[in-house]
Amino acid sequence: MEGPQASPPSVGEGGPESRRADGASRRLLRADSFRNWTPIPDFTHHAHTASLSAVAVNNRYVVTGSRDETIQIYDMKKKIEHGALLHHNGTITCLEFYGNAHLLSGAEDGLICIWDTKRWECLKSIKAHKGHVTSLSIHPSGKLALSVGTDKTLRTWNLVEGRSAFIKNLKQNAHIVKWSPSGEKYVVVVTNKVDVYKLETASVSGAITTEKRISSVRFITDSVLAIAGDDEVIRLYDCDSQKCLCEFKAHENRIKDIYSFEKEGLQVIVTASSDGYIKLWSLELDKIQDRPSLLCEVNTKARLTCLAVWLDRTSETKENSDNAPTSSYVNEDEQPLITRKKKVCWTDNSDKSAKGDRQLMPKKRKSEGAQQKKKTKLQRSK
Repeated sequence: MEGPQASPPSVGEGGPESRRADGASRRLLRADSFRNWTPIPDFTHHAHTASLSAVAVNNRYVVTGSRDETIQIYDMKKKIEHGALLHHNGTITCLEFYGNAHLLSGAEDGLICIWDTKRWECLKSIKAHKGHVTSLSIHPSGKLALSVGTDKTLRTWNLVEGRSAFIKNLKQNAHIVKWSPSGEKYVVVVTNKVDVYKLETASVSGAITTEKRISSVRFITDSVLAIAGDDEVIRLYDCDSQKCLCEFKAHENRIKDIYSFEKEGLQVIVTASSDGYIKLWSLELDKIQDRPSLLCEVNTKARLTCLAVWLDRTSETKENSDNAPTSSYVNEDEQPLITRKKKVCWTDNSDKSAKGDRQLMPKKRKSEGAQQKKKTKLQRSK
């Protein structure tokens, strides 16, 4: 979904419960008029041959991942299919953009791939986990990333130096990891429990437990966390005190995904459920104990699995500048995930050997030049 008077949004749909022979489709809906929110079908495309498992957006593109092991790209400005990324072996489990320069993808093959979104090339792929990669999240500064997998580890990646920075063993497999907007804290979800970590200490500062499995979490603000799970209720928690601030029934079936955005001073929560409905809610942060008011809803008549919101460039730029903790986040196109001096990303042994080969090449040319001079000198002496 998207905000009023904005360009069309992206909604991923389909799921393991509803695989179809004609593939899984991706649907765009437009919410027009700031005062009168009305979802309007805008674009539908059968993007994959299996159900969708992940979706991500930036200012220009929508990307969808699927159980068919592909990542499909859509140009939102031109409203056309842009192409497909074929690198992973296994279901695409997570996708996340960093600005307009890079896309990170994770899959059941244990790989994390970094893509250049200008040329759509895979800059580097790394074996990040021994099992599946279940979730990843990029720090707002673009200098760190977190990932969790089925090897019961939480891994921190240094994106500036391109190496693994820290590995934390978990008691159980985590399936969600998420940075807060400021990057001062992050959450790790294991089944029905949310552990809140502080970046400064890298230790758990609190925990939130729900009755049923958690399917999605979303930071509304740096301290307010929205949680949805295998029931019909959305719950808002204070990350510092771990107290429930508000809960309300949003759907008639389990909620699959949550998204939130701010548009012209209005805080909007978007929810997608297995009942096929997408709903937009207006949340008043100064009256957070009150039940959010329903702005609009639409029945997609599909089993939804994931959700994303695409806003126009003006809105997105404003949102990023408001939430940016450092200047490096504002100038994300000028300072991408990798440092320009090194010209490499996610360095490993193969990169080192390649570098060694490059260092040997000038010496070889120098040797060849010396031999040529010696040969010329001999010819002249004759």
